Order: sequence, then structure tokens, then C-alpha cells
Amino acid sequence: MSSASASEPKTGEILPDWVRPIVKESLSERAYRELRVALMRGQLRPDTRLRLRPMSARFGISATPMREALLRLVSEKALALDARGSVVVPRLALDQLLEIRAIRTDLEGRAAAAAIASPAAEIDALEAIHAQISQCHASRDFARAVNLNTEFHLSLCRLGGMPILYEIVELLWVRCGPILSHLYDDGVPDWEPHPHRRVIDALRHGDSDAARDAVREDIERGGSGLFAHVRASPAG
Repeated sequence: MSSASASEPKTGEILPDWVRPIVKESLSERAYRELRVALMRGQLRPDTRLRLRPMSARFGISATPMREALLRLVSEKALALDARGSVVVPRLALDQLLEIRAIRTDLEGRAAAAAIASPAAEIDALEAIHAQISQCHASRDFARAVNLNTEFHLSLCRLGGMPILYEIVELLWVRCGPILSHLYDDGVPDWEPHPHRRVIDALRHGDSDAARDAVREDIERGGSGLFAHVRASPAG
């Protein structure tokens, strides 16, 4: 009978608290996450072709992990393969955008309703994000406003405390990200108070119905520029 390795803990032995498994993040996972962020922030536009070797060189990794990252995003429909087998950023058709809006309205509304139990400090953080968005509107820095708007919505969803819901919502934002640069094509919506402001007030007063309704208004009325762009595009 072979003896156990000296490095293995004996039966019943309790390891010190500082002992933790060593986890090495894969290169493929890092590339995948960075591409997801780039898609969400509109840094990759529709029809952009992501060639394997240039992308590998840009990330400083070999072709194999880069291919894994790209194909993972293809499997999530965030990227697509064209007729030649090249990875491209897909266009959104109008029916797809309508479906995404309907799902976002439902799920983000649920998250907002659940977020009414959030600590005051977390609500303050949301308010600070919206204040920056307002400053961007005033200075017409729409590129930064788009990124902050994404941050506001995803932060609100995290406050809902439903991680599975959050994963789905984040993927929807990844799908929409490539066209978010067109969010303000119709200008800054003329509403007072802004739905973000209404969400924040609803959270402070513990009004789940008001929070859900404000999110619905923001998603339905605030995306007119996206719909105008998609209707004018070949895929629309």
C-alpha cells in the first residue's frame, strides 16, 4: 500500500486559514472579458471584422486562446461568422432590437423593484453617476454619457441582488453595445424629471412600483436614437 504524499493533508487535518487554492486566470478568459467590455462600450462597431492574427498580436497572446475567446462570443451571439468564416461584429435587425428592449424592460424593472432595499451609500453612488451624465449632456460629451448610462443601468441591476438576472441583462447590453454610439442621434430627450432621477427617488422612498415604472420609461423613450439608426441600416 503506497503512502500518501507528504504535501497532501492527512485525513481530518485542518489547513491554516491563509491556505487558498491558486487560480491562474486563462488568457482566453481575459481576452473574452476585454472584448465583452469593448462591445458594451461601443468600441467595436457593426461590420467590424476581427481577424485572428491581428487580434492575437494586439492582445499579445497566441492564436489558440484568442480563437477560444472569439468563438465563445460567437456562441453567445455577441459576434458572428460571415460567409468566409471570419468573425465580425453583427448588425442588429429591428425585430431583434425590439425584443431586446422588451426583455430589458422586464428584467431591469424587476431589478429596480428589488433594489429598494439598497443601502443609502449605494443609492448615492447611482445618483453620482447620473450627475455625471447630466454634466456630459451639458457639455455635449455624448460618448462619455453613453458609457455612464451603461454604468448606471448595470449598477442598478447589481443592486437588485439577482446574479442570474444580471448575467442575462449584461449579455443584452453586449448585444446592443455596438450601436450605442447612436443613442443620442435624436438629441437629448426633453424630460423632467429624468427617469434616472425618478429611479433614485423611488429607491430612497422604498417604492418598488415607481422604480419599475421609471426604468420602463427610460428604456422605451430613451432609445429612440437607436431605433432610428437601426431602421435606416440595411439590416433594419
